[in-house]
Amino acid sequence: MKKVAISEFKAKCLSLLEEVEKTKKPLLVTKFGKPIAEVGPPSANQKNRSWVGSMTGEIAFLEDIVGPVFDERDWKELGA
Repeated sequence: MKKVAISEFKAKCLSLLEEVEKTKKPLLVTKFGKPIAEVGPPSANQKNRSWVGSMTGEIAFLEDIVGPVFDERDWKELGA
């Protein structure tokens, strides 16, 4: 895996990303010699994946989302 200092990555970001796209090999970004990020090509299943329906099963409605927030008796207390 190719290692690149963060200063070089900042200066050559676009060309380095194009290199990752071409070679399909990840790139390790370092800061003071310590790894801080790994830049790699997208996985094969990400390329054909549509955003439509991508959150299916991730949201659950726990209560009524259509009904009023307050009970009618509470409106008098709010001054309405």
